[in-house]
Amino acid sequence: MSNKTCQPLSLADRWIRENNEIVNKFKEQEGGRGASSQDHNQTHLRLCSSEFHKLLMKIQGIPPHEEHAQLELAVVFNACVCSTALSQFSEAELLLTKATQRVLQMTGGDPGTSEPLVCWRAVLKSVGNTALHTCVLTLLCLQWAIWLATCQLKTIQQFQEEISSLSETLCDGVRDGNRNEAKRKLSIFPLLVMDTRRLFELLQICTAIVQGVEKLNEGQSSEALCDLQAASTLPAPRALVAYTHLLSGSCLAHMTRPQMALQCYRKALETDSRCVCALYQSMLTYRQLGNTQAEIQALRLLHSTLMLPPATESTLAGSHPLSPSLLLSSQSLSSLLSVPSTLSVLHSLALKCVRHGRVPEGVEHYLDLLAALHSEDQHEVRAEASTLPRLPELYLEAGTALLMARRPADCVALCNEVISSTLELLPEKVVLEEPEERSGAESMDASAGGEDRVEVLLWAAAAYLLQGHCHAHLKDWKQSVTHYTRCINLLVKVRFKRSGFQPQIPSADVYVKRGGNLCILQRLKGLSLAGRGISFTQTDQLKEALRDLQLSLQAFPESVGAGLWSGEVLWRLGRKQEAAACWRKTWSLATDSLVKSLPLYLQEPQSGPLLDSTDLRCRIQDLSPM
Repeated sequence: MSNKTCQPLSLADRWIRENNEIVNKFKEQEGGRGASSQDHNQTHLRLCSSEFHKLLMKIQGIPPHEEHAQLELAVVFNACVCSTALSQFSEAELLLTKATQRVLQMTGGDPGTSEPLVCWRAVLKSVGNTALHTCVLTLLCLQWAIWLATCQLKTIQQFQEEISSLSETLCDGVRDGNRNEAKRKLSIFPLLVMDTRRLFELLQICTAIVQGVEKLNEGQSSEALCDLQAASTLPAPRALVAYTHLLSGSCLAHMTRPQMALQCYRKALETDSRCVCALYQSMLTYRQLGNTQAEIQALRLLHSTLMLPPATESTLAGSHPLSPSLLLSSQSLSSLLSVPSTLSVLHSLALKCVRHGRVPEGVEHYLDLLAALHSEDQHEVRAEASTLPRLPELYLEAGTALLMARRPADCVALCNEVISSTLELLPEKVVLEEPEERSGAESMDASAGGEDRVEVLLWAAAAYLLQGHCHAHLKDWKQSVTHYTRCINLLVKVRFKRSGFQPQIPSADVYVKRGGNLCILQRLKGLSLAGRGISFTQTDQLKEALRDLQLSLQAFPESVGAGLWSGEVLWRLGRKQEAAACWRKTWSLATDSLVKSLPLYLQEPQSGPLLDSTDLRCRIQDLSPM
């Protein structure tokens, strides 16, 4: 008996024990992966991968034999999982190719070609109902995973019949290496690094998601919707089930059924409260429907969710070493699941609140945004800030919001920041040329250089404009005139050169045709001249006021303030019929369709001296007919 106890382990048993020790080491790390850094997890994964590969070299160093076949295929599975998890897909496929070739050597099969699908079918046929059948199917799962991770959907579809047979074998209580592990010190079966049934379930739902997205992109919304709704009932991590509801909503949105799409997005959030793409798509749908208050609420929830610590892969897929993000790597899906940065969402929220009457709330969001941009974590901020307007523009937007909130002193302080940062960059003059005067890269470079200089000038001019508004709000007319004049003096530095003509000050028709910076320039000119003209009326400098107000209307014909105050000055000068005509013309103007697309600081001011249209209409009625 003593001799029996001391009998040395067979070669196969030693290899099994070595495999199981690596598997246990692997699973210990997997169990605590949430507490470890991503780099540490990757290092551990590489270490285990190396050990599995070394063991596999030993096993494959002898001719293939049925006695060692299950052990060999188990180690191939473990090594292949590690390589796939490390995105080493070519290496993983080489492991699978060599394994299938050795199986064919054992069983005497010959596919007659190296074409992957033919080889796999030959291997499956050769193992038939033998003990190796289940082992080969587990390797087929990994081949499926590689096809999915490398976006080979057509290959998966061509192999659909064989893949479908996996569920019958792998999901009907097949024995796994983990089974009865606690009942024996050393299993007679080699352990696997992951449960093959759970791997099948993960692959099944991920494939349904990717195929649904491809059908959606091809315009097959109804077919994609049916597939995704069926996939939503599959056993899978909640985050992946939430994706099926989200994509079902996208299908319904493409089918012009926004209300039903919203129900799917809501279901996605009920399934997984951290499904930020569902919140984002809800927000876009509310925007499309014109439901501003619901859009603002969705933006607020989206921002709050993005501020939470990111979910780990273990949250998404339990203890799977193969992460959903690895399998869901198609470009179509990535674009559909993309969400703006946290700072971009905060900016959208601030702007939307200010534009729709929730000014105090918008101000707080703007201040939070500026604080984040000046936070200590500059590396992360710079990455997110690339999607935002440039910093001077954000200061101007925030300044406008502060002025609207009756906080002129804070607005002046922000504008001073813009002016001080641009002072040394202001050009003496800028000439913008029509693009057709130059060609190719030379035209692009020249245009970009001119546009950059114009932008710096426009930021400084806008800062002076807002300061003029602030002083007008405080009824400090002398200072308001001074700041409006500084704005005008900067704007007249810009000249526009048409082909074959001398540089000239751009007129209203030019900015309408060109758009962009010229549109902003003309609007700034109109607003600053109107502001100075209105300030002149408060000190009874009526001739100067009328001059500026009429010049304002030349630059910015849709200006309601300039139109109404022109009439007021004419009335005070005794030209009452002209005043009445001016007021009627102003009221007949259509609402400026550009306002929503223009920066916030180009809106007409809502503070300072305002005229009551009801009073003006009464004055017109009291006029005796001529």
